[in-house]
Amino acid sequence: VQAASCQTGARLRVVGEQPAGADRGLTIGAGEAIRIFTGAPLPAGADAVVMQEDVKRTGDSIEVECAVEPGEFIRRRGADLAEGQKILGRGEPVAAQTMALLAAQGLVEIEVGGVARVAIVSTGDELVPAGTTPRAGQIFESNALMLRALALGAGVEVPLVEHCPDDLERMTELFRRGMESDALIVSGGVSVGDHDFVKPALRALGAEIDLWRVAIKPGKPFLFGRAGGCAIFGLPGNPVSAFVTFLKFVRPALRKMSGAADENLGLRQVSACLAKEVENDGDRPHYLRGKLQDGVFNISGLQESHALFGLSRANALLRVGSGEKFPAGALVSVELWD
Repeated sequence: VQAASCQTGARLRVVGEQPAGADRGLTIGAGEAIRIFTGAPLPAGADAVVMQEDVKRTGDSIEVECAVEPGEFIRRRGADLAEGQKILGRGEPVAAQTMALLAAQGLVEIEVGGVARVAIVSTGDELVPAGTTPRAGQIFESNALMLRALALGAGVEVPLVEHCPDDLERMTELFRRGMESDALIVSGGVSVGDHDFVKPALRALGAEIDLWRVAIKPGKPFLFGRAGGCAIFGLPGNPVSAFVTFLKFVRPALRKMSGAADENLGLRQVSACLAKEVENDGDRPHYLRGKLQDGVFNISGLQESHALFGLSRANALLRVGSGEKFPAGALVSVELWD
């Protein structure tokens, strides 16, 4: 319709119909209306659309039952996206809604970052696979499964997941296979014990070890090195320590390998109200695990490096620096992994 013809009670003559799809090239003048369907092109001469619920039709005419303003229910070309506008940048994630945006521009394909391949090896004589019967002094192995899920969540492929006992020869051969990937993640065996064979096995394969300790809690034993084109990450054997060091050090590296921009490497940070007072009287920053719900952050269970139950109830990390204290009710920044 033309808005100027649409005072309340005005009668307009219906002169045509424009369905969604091909433009029929229709035109209207003063005192006329064209029935139009959602998504259809606007007829020439029209400057507004009236909902059919707001008119009464009798034969070939309608009576307008409300005031109409120019531009009502019209989607203007360029209102959402203008010609020449940047819609996706290098290193940005391609989500479901991004794919819809690209398809809406008629794009068939785009160039994306490569998918990194990651090998995962857990170590230790004290670990046995689920489904078997542990002997005295043994526990079920859980890190490999957890790390595989975390790696897949970071957008990489995981072609190898193995457990290796504390045997230098077997470990060396397994690491050799793992180094065929872009990254090798090893859990356990990176400390200084007599039966920690990870570093000797890596050195036997010519790996260069850049560091083997970091100043965070949990997760002090942490190794990083390289062997050719393979990045090597040695994580602590305690599962919570392995989880935290993966999120803080391994995940950003894997995302970088996959082409993510620097601003998209870390976990999402949000503000939260602290439910209870927390204090760190240690000499390392402490990453507390907790549950963020309805804007409030609660510490989850035991904050110890073996305590998987508390970790399983958590969805966020809170960094508390050495000597730092936050009172209950304080506004803090937490990092979400869910």
